Amino acid sequence: MKDYVFNCCFLPPPPPGEVEVEPSSRRRGNMAAAPPHKPFLIFFDFDETIVDESSDDVVVQAAPGQRLPAWLKDTYQPGHYNEYMQRVLAYMAEKGVTEQAIRTVIEKIPASPGILALFQYLRTRPQDFEIVLVSDANTFFIETWLRRAGARHQFLKIFTNPASFNEDGRLLLGPYHAHGCPRCPENMCKQVIVRDYLARRTQERGRPFQRVFYVGDGANDFCPSLILGPRDTAFARQDYPMHKLIVEKVTTQPADFKATVVPWASGEDVVARLKKVVEER
Repeated sequence: MKDYVFNCCFLPPPPPGEVEVEPSSRRRGNMAAAPPHKPFLIFFDFDETIVDESSDDVVVQAAPGQRLPAWLKDTYQPGHYNEYMQRVLAYMAEKGVTEQAIRTVIEKIPASPGILALFQYLRTRPQDFEIVLVSDANTFFIETWLRRAGARHQFLKIFTNPASFNEDGRLLLGPYHAHGCPRCPENMCKQVIVRDYLARRTQERGRPFQRVFYVGDGANDFCPSLILGPRDTAFARQDYPMHKLIVEKVTTQPADFKATVVPWASGEDVVARLKKVVEER
């Protein structure tokens, strides 16, 4: 249902006061270690990249009858998916769906093919890769799944929509930020997040990363791939929207897309490419 259309080439500076969601932030003291000079940075999407389904679709399995009423589904408006999911979660709370019921269905989402092998490879190269997650899902879904998979500690940062249960047992969802990209959903532009993170980390490190990698599948993953450079790699899930949009861009405006494109059907495809880059370094 996340049928966004993207046409991002230039973005204005991010608006003041945007909120950065860091579930394991320095404030809590359990942020993954970040040596200042790891040569490579890799970004991951979550839905249909790390996991093989959309977590927003899967959570409906916890609803009565495992479906939503038509009147609720009819409230969806393109570009306002976050608001729609706020209504979905409110409806589920009203129907008595518990935190544990939601946690159970999220934990059961299968990993995408080869993704756990990719995580295993990255665990063997902690000196080489800084790992960041950028997703239009939410903190509860992502933290729940990653902890169940034993992979939470691998991610230095998670940028996503904030979500937490209130005292009444309702999962409250909010937008990640506001932004100036006219084609992205109003709650998140991943290009803004990636661009700002790269600028901040370059300043902190005193040098840029040698290479940046982005692993994704959706139309909202195409947007950040536009700012990757000629030494960087866009891992686009084969035949998914990100891949199709990149192919269209490379075909019609090749000068506007600079990164190497590597389609993937399995995380093993990503591993093979990363091994080659590490060996050639």
